[in-house]
Formats: sequence, structure tokens, C-alpha cells
Amino acid sequence: MEEEINAERSRGSSNNFRTLQITPLDEEDQEDAQIDDSGDVDSYDEEEEEEDEDREPVGLGVLEKPENSWSLLRELFPSKAGGTPAWLDPVNLPTGRSCLCDFCGEPLQFMLQVYAPLTEKDSTFHRTLFLFMCTSMACLLKDQHEQWKRNQDKPSRSVKVFRCQLRRYNSFYSSEPPRNNGKDKPSSAGAVLCGWCGTWKGDKVCGGCRRVHYCSEKHQAVHWKSGHKRSCLPSSISQDASELSNNRTLREVQEVASKSLWPEYEIAITDECEDKVSDENGQVNSLISSSRVDESIEALIDSFEGEDDKKSWASFQERISRTPEQVLRYYRDAGAKPLWPTSSGQPSKADIPKCAYCGGRRAFEFQVLPQILYYFGVENDVHSLDWATIAVYTCESSCDGNVAYKEEFAWVQIASQSSTTLR
Repeated sequence: MEEEINAERSRGSSNNFRTLQITPLDEEDQEDAQIDDSGDVDSYDEEEEEEDEDREPVGLGVLEKPENSWSLLRELFPSKAGGTPAWLDPVNLPTGRSCLCDFCGEPLQFMLQVYAPLTEKDSTFHRTLFLFMCTSMACLLKDQHEQWKRNQDKPSRSVKVFRCQLRRYNSFYSSEPPRNNGKDKPSSAGAVLCGWCGTWKGDKVCGGCRRVHYCSEKHQAVHWKSGHKRSCLPSSISQDASELSNNRTLREVQEVASKSLWPEYEIAITDECEDKVSDENGQVNSLISSSRVDESIEALIDSFEGEDDKKSWASFQERISRTPEQVLRYYRDAGAKPLWPTSSGQPSKADIPKCAYCGGRRAFEFQVLPQILYYFGVENDVHSLDWATIAVYTCESSCDGNVAYKEEFAWVQIASQSSTTLR
């Protein structure tokens, strides 16, 4: 029966991840790592890393506009970027400090989610990884300092990753595969979300109308200034009518809030073709122009301060040019390593913290490329959000537990490390 469900999923969705496997740090690589006098583990040998990457089967994520208005609903288990998250567990959402940038205190913005179930465990029959980040480049630069600090109980980050997983039989969704015809429905309702961002749990309510909920006082204040002040009226209607009004208000607020969110796309996955080389027509179907990509590449190269970085970038660019519209690289192979754009700013094994829930090792799973920022309409200037790559590491055993959304680890590499890296 499980094989039938997996086959049905594959037919119903082009961005299915049922065959993707989490990648452990293999013992052979760990033995080969060199330890210096200070006890720090050096990065992998570059030549060995290049040979390994040539053997890795990689899934490439490209962005597409959804075919239907219902294509990215949570009951269809989508992989998506921008807009609001399609929470896997719609009730037990992250709360408190987990939702905020630890530097400026602003609620984090949703970037993308990857549906990546692991079929060898019943507890990971459904499994989704969620990536959020602060939109401030100033906060990302502070994040660079913090990510090098080891053995922190409560690290300060502006980029956060959450892992959520469910068994096949759960209280939120049918055990049968979705039909993908617009008629699929979840088994239960989710938590009330913030009326401004539509992302985090709305555990605060407007004191005037008592209808609109918020995740934070900051989002309540910005919504008040942007128009809710004119529409906020005390409610004196019955409970049933109030609930209908609340739903209507949330839809109206979402239209307003969507102006501050990144545009929404579906992530479609294709296998990387080793012998594919992009030509002049390679970006005909891309949503971003080649001139904008070239402009970004030139700016990035200008920021490099050493020949090693330029050589690494040339190798990186050659690999990426095979499918220039890719924004995500998902690695299926055990022991996979990220495709690093620069030689500086790469972590050692000791820089990747162990799982905070089971104490086990974390393994590299996927990376996000800066091309996604062009789809999001982020300006290409010195103060705008930018990075070289974001590598996501998750619990090697994808451990279970009582926490619905377990925070994982993201390593951010930016173009120039010399002014930001502190060990």
C-alpha cells in the first residue's frame, strides 16, 4: 500500500521528494579530516571534494508559478518559495524567540520549504524543512560572527531552519495520497495566523475589533498604520457571524500583507545533468534575465580578495551554468558536501553543532543559491540582502520527539569573509 501511495505522489507532483535521502557524514571522511594543534578540524581536501561532488546525484530546484490557486496548499505537501509557509503541522507552530531575528527582534520572513520525506521510518512519512531569514543585511553580517562561535546553548541567528515530520496516520491529513484536483481537504483546521504576515501564530488579538490576530506587537503596529486603523470597529455581532467576519478580514489582510512578503512560487525539481552546458538560449524559460545574472556575477567577483576565491568561484560557476535558473540544490548521496562558491568561509565538522534534541550528528542536506533573490525582486545594491550560498544541516537520524518543529542549522557563506569572519 505504501508503494502505491508513493507512486501516486510521484504522478501527482513534479516536485516530489519521496526518493531524497538525508546525507550522513561518513566515517571514512571523518577519519581523513586533519586536526591541527589547536584541536580544530580542517576543511575537506579541495581536490577530494571536487571528485566526490562529480559523483553526487543532485536534485535542482527551479521556481515556477503554480498551475492552480490550490497547488501550494498544505494538504498537498508542496515545496515552495515565498509567500507564506504551508505548515506541515498546522497547530503546534514555532513560538517565542524562535520566530524572531535574534539581532533586530523583527519576525523572520519565510523564504522556502522543501518536502523531503524519508521512507525508511514511519515517523518521517511526511517531512518538511522550512527556511526563514531576516531581510536585513546588517543582521546577516552580525549572523556571520555568531555562526563561528562553537558550543553555544542559545546562539543568536538571523537565519533559521525548522524540521517538521508526521507519521502516515496523523490527525491533520488523510492517510491516502492527495488527488491533486482541487478537492483535497485537510482533516483538521490549523492555528489562527498573524493577520499581517500570515506566517506565525496569531496569539495576540486586536483590542478594538477583537477579530484580527497578530504574532507580535510590531506587526500589529505596522498593520494599524497601514490601514487597520480605519477599519477597526468594535464587534457587537453574534459569535457565528463574528467568525465569518474574522475569516473575511483575514483574507483582506493577507492581500495587504502580501505586499511585504516575497512573491510565491512552486519549487520544481529536476536531476542535474552532468553534461548539460547552457548556451545563449539557456535562459529563455527563466524568470530572470541573463543580463541581471551577469551583473550579479561581476559584482560578486569584484568582492573577492584572493586568487583561491576566484578559482573556487570559477569552478562553482561552471557547475551552476549547466542549469543557471536553479535556486536550490538537494543532495541525495550519503556523505555529500555543499558546492561552495568560495574557498574562504567554509565550516569544518567541528563548526556544525550536534542536534539539540538527540545529541546526534547533523548532516548536510541542501543549499540555497542567491539567484532566488532576483525572483523575489530584491535590489542588487551594496545594502541589499545577499549571500554566496546557504547550506542547511539537519539531524542525521531525523530524530523524533515532542517538539513539532525542531530547529536545525544553517551555515551562511557570503562573498567576502575577510571582514566578517571571527573564529
